[in-house]
Order: sequence, then structure tokens, then C-alpha cells
Amino acid sequence: MAFGGKFPPLYPILDAVFLPPAFDQRREALGQLARDLVEAGVQILQYRNKHGSEAEILRDSESLRAAAQRRLKLILNDLPHLIVKTKFDGVHVGQADASPREARAVLGIEAIIGISTHNEEQLRAAEFEPVDYIAIGPVFSTSSKQNPDPVVGLEGVRLARRLTKKPLVAIGGITLENAPMVWAAGADSVAVISAIFSAAEDPAKLAGDFLRIFR
Repeated sequence: MAFGGKFPPLYPILDAVFLPPAFDQRREALGQLARDLVEAGVQILQYRNKHGSEAEILRDSESLRAAAQRRLKLILNDLPHLIVKTKFDGVHVGQADASPREARAVLGIEAIIGISTHNEEQLRAAEFEPVDYIAIGPVFSTSSKQNPDPVVGLEGVRLARRLTKKPLVAIGGITLENAPMVWAAGADSVAVISAIFSAAEDPAKLAGDFLRIFR
């Protein structure tokens, strides 16, 4: 796996709803964001677009990759068949998306593949899937997802840590204030969406604040 076997402690997820709709503004925003996040020390970024066309996803992906070069591992939410075109480093799949085995068959052994889990049964199943990391959540209540799964709490993170030796990414309602508790519960990384991208503050500054907590 990439990262020398150690998963990055911060895993920002950029949802397309936070981007400007106009193409030129969007391209500029994506390019600046990628450069700023790299400068802040971010190593991995997931791009999520649940409602856009494949053409829009490919345009956004091209802007991110051009700006980030190879300094940032880029992960696409779902749609493994687009990875070759986006030149991204991997894909993240949910329980209702393409299976990890299907994704691995398409992408090969070098791609980074992650999966979302929300309960003990899914965690146990994910342990035997060809994935590089397992996400568990929502840890806390979240507004970043419609119809979220039940909150698992810090005990859910501890359970996940006991059930897997794979890198563990905690997601859902994580903030600067509660992130230390999530890391202490056993997460290797915290995935954040609104805590970085929907605030009026600079996303790169907020990313740096998270990374300073971890250090």
C-alpha cells in the first residue's frame, strides 16, 4: 500500500456541493484547493460527487490531478470504471456501490481501495475483502449525508479496532474538538467533510489545525 504502510491521519472528503457551479470558477477553485491542501501537509483527498454527470466528474478530476500532480493521493468516491480516465490513485466504495472485489478486478493491485462500514457484521465482512483501509461511521451525528446510518460512537471505533488490523478511518461528525478522542479510540485517520469544506474559514488552514492536533 502507499504511504509506506502508515495511513495519513487526516482524510479530507471534498463533496462537489461545496464547489461553485460555473466551470471556470470551479476549475480555478479546485486547482487552488489542491495546491493549498498539499502545502498544509494533506496527503490524501477524496472527491465525492453523487449527483453530477460523468463528464462533470471527469472535468473536476482533471483539475484536481493537474494541480496536485503526484503530491496528493486522490480517491474517487464510487465509480471505479472512471479511475483510469481520472488518473486517480484509487476508489472508495460504500455498501451499496460496486464491491471491493469488482473494483480490484478493474483497477489491479496498485490501486488504493477503501470501503465504508457501519456495524459489526459489515466490519467482519470487510476484513476479508481486498481493501487497503476500512472506514467506520458515523461516529457522531452528521449533516453531510442524507439518511445516515445509526451513530456508532467511540465504542464503535474501538470495536472496529479490535476487529481489524487494516488502516481504520473514522468518519461522521468529527471536529477539531472531538478528533483527539477518535484517534485515541483507535482510528488511524479521521475523515472530515463539513469540518473543513463548508466553513467560512480557509480549508487548508483547518486541515493544518487538524494535523497539528495529531502531531
